[in-house]
Amino acid sequence: MRLSAAFAILPEVYLAISAGLWPTILAIYHAPSLLLQPHELSHIFMSHVWNLFSHGVDGNARSTKQKLITPHAYGVVLDVGAGHGHTINYLDHSRITKYVAVEPNVHMHAELRRTALAAGYTESAGTLLILPCGAEHINTILSSLPTPLGHPPIDTLISILTICSIPSPQSTISGLITEVLKPGGQVLFYEHCLSDRKDVGWWQWFWTPLWRVAFGGCCMDRPTHRWIEDVGGWVKGEGVWEADEETEEHLFWYRAGRFVKAG
Repeated sequence: MRLSAAFAILPEVYLAISAGLWPTILAIYHAPSLLLQPHELSHIFMSHVWNLFSHGVDGNARSTKQKLITPHAYGVVLDVGAGHGHTINYLDHSRITKYVAVEPNVHMHAELRRTALAAGYTESAGTLLILPCGAEHINTILSSLPTPLGHPPIDTLISILTICSIPSPQSTISGLITEVLKPGGQVLFYEHCLSDRKDVGWWQWFWTPLWRVAFGGCCMDRPTHRWIEDVGGWVKGEGVWEADEETEEHLFWYRAGRFVKAG
């Protein structure tokens, strides 16, 4: 792998630190007790980083998400790691009955709610639900969407650049698919994954500790696409494919996919 490609992430790390550090310091100045709340500090930092990066990240993947989400998403949609709600802009609203956003960073909720309201999803109408928990909190998700025992509530599970940062990713993926997704429901995902190239994979492993600090726990070296496929019980779907913007020698090795759960 060329060194220029291996070190290409450093400007983004610099921008992330520049965007998040000073607002976080100011937050500590106004509330020193935050020093005892590292999780909350991470959320404050990441909320400012995402203000800078979110639109560019969304724009870079627009064509892939148009193919992945717009023709397929339907019914009750669970968007894990919803961020500012960019996924909403790719939904065919005539086919969606409810949009459920799982976003543990409450500092992103205001922008997320604005995006949802602009698309016509409202809490008062019962078409919008924002959950301030992580994707790993499966019992919380299920209790917020009451259904008869043994009847999972979600038709479409969407994960866009989220599994890279959730704790216990394999058990969370399995739990969401087996407990939350209906039989016949579908998983739509777009994630950066561990590269098949060993040299690229080594650099992904090397940079992950630094990248996690700058980008809210994001890991560059997870084989997410394989973890989803390995859950099993799929009946059809497009499987996994390369994203449109994919280049082989790149630290962000994107994969998208659609799987339908057996009924």
